[in-house]
Amino acid sequence: MTSTVLRKKLTLLKEMLAGCGAGTCQVIVTTPMEMLKIQLQDAGRIAAQKKLMAAQAQLSSSASTGTAESVVEARTTAMQITRELLRNKGIAGLYKGLGATILRDVPFSIVYFPLFANLNNLGQKNPDVKAPFYVSFLSGCLAGSTAAVAVNPCDVIKTRLQSLQRGINEDTYSGITDCARKIWKKEGPTAFFKGAYCRALVIAPLFGIAQVVYFIGIAEFILDMIPKRRD
Repeated sequence: MTSTVLRKKLTLLKEMLAGCGAGTCQVIVTTPMEMLKIQLQDAGRIAAQKKLMAAQAQLSSSASTGTAESVVEARTTAMQITRELLRNKGIAGLYKGLGATILRDVPFSIVYFPLFANLNNLGQKNPDVKAPFYVSFLSGCLAGSTAAVAVNPCDVIKTRLQSLQRGINEDTYSGITDCARKIWKKEGPTAFFKGAYCRALVIAPLFGIAQVVYFIGIAEFILDMIPKRRD
């Protein structure tokens, strides 16, 4: 009852501000993990390019010498990347691309939370009763996928900026504006929506399930199972 009353008092602007605050706090925690994820993904791509070039070089050399050598690539791990970043750039190395991450995640939260709250309210037959779990699930899916597609241009820029290793003939960027300008000039406006469909497919069930878990009270149930301290 109390949570319903408090939610009614929030205007759209306050819901957006609450989402902004949530997104900002989330960025501080998740940026290093995003950074490591991108480096691991890039490591495989760069290693494949190097392996292909080495294989081509060996084919040309073996054609002249009649011998060939196998190429063995050392596998890059998250711990190796973390140690290298901390050693060369300190903590700031883990927060490379922070501005672009804020530019993606804060608008995402500003769109997602008010949209979810209002969609979920449409499924409430009674203001004092929670919406059915399937309404929360569908609201989370729709709000999550909508927000994901809306901020996908920022996600593309963030990923480009956080890529430390560059492939053959790939651009380097000095900042958000430089990155956006080069993408627009060389790849066109559609490049900002690369991966939007896949991102929406990932985000939709993720936030749908998260909202169902929250709204059916699983977290509260687990907390109630923890023995309370006696004074």
